[in-house]
This record gives sequence, structure tokens and C-alpha cells, in this order.
Amino acid sequence: MTRLEVLEMLADLKISHQIIDHPAAYTVEEMDDLALPDTHQIAKNLFLRDDKKQHYYLVSIQKDKTVNLKTLRSLLGTRPLSFASEEELSAYLGLKKGAVTPFGLLNDVEQKTCFVLDQDLLMLPRIGVHPNENTATVWLPPEDLVTIMESRGKLVRTVHV
Repeated sequence: MTRLEVLEMLADLKISHQIIDHPAAYTVEEMDDLALPDTHQIAKNLFLRDDKKQHYYLVSIQKDKTVNLKTLRSLLGTRPLSFASEEELSAYLGLKKGAVTPFGLLNDVEQKTCFVLDQDLLMLPRIGVHPNENTATVWLPPEDLVTIMESRGKLVRTVHV
């Protein structure tokens, strides 16, 4: 899905959202430098895989959190986890490094990737994620993001990271 397709989908589903265009931001630090409103509600997104390259995970957490991969492995009951390659990111989610977003899951036609959402994000009134490119941020209620993913057949897991 392109940015336009993501925005059209949100409009078609009548999901309340706001979009803010900005210069390309490849890291959370670069997002902070943009001085966007509600930066504490921006989600950090990690694309991970198990050591056998059988299972992939898109993990969304609060931007100031870090993830201990061993702890996450235990929470998810998986094999050892590591970061997926740029080639895998492109192949499965159709995304580039620096533009990782839950909306990329909508490009995963093989259904290889599980969406892992930090429970703390569900406590926020809205979260900010890229619309499949890093030159804009879409703000929407986190429960609406979960609804979109589940309605598209995506596996969603919530954990306390």
C-alpha cells in the first residue's frame, strides 16, 4: 500500500485520524527534531525475525522504550530474535529502512509477520505512525490500528514490553 492508499483506507473506514507532513525522518531522534505535537505518542517500530527466518514480528512500542530481545522472546514464546534485514523488510512489508510502520503489514500478502503492540501504547488516546513512507505521520487511536490489522487477517499480540 502506498501512502495515498493508506489514507484512502482510513477515510473509507471512517477512522478518525490526522496527518502531518514533514521532512523525511529515519529515526526517533530525527522525529524529535521535527518538533511535532504530541511527540510522546509516536510509536517506535522494529522489524524482527527468529533465528530460523520462519517467523517475523513488527513490534510497536513507545518511542522512549527499549526492547530486550531475550525478554521479548520469552513473552512471545519464540526462538531467539534478531533484527530482520533490509531485504526482508522490503520483501515482506514493502518498506525501506527508516520507514518501518504497522501499515506495512498490509503489504504482507504471505501473512508471515505478526504485529506485536506494546500495551502501554493502548493507554494513549492516539499514536503516531508513518503511512508507509517517512515523510508524514498519521495520528490515530491505537485500538483503531488493531481493528484494521485484525480485519485484514493479521495476527496481533499485545505484550507489556
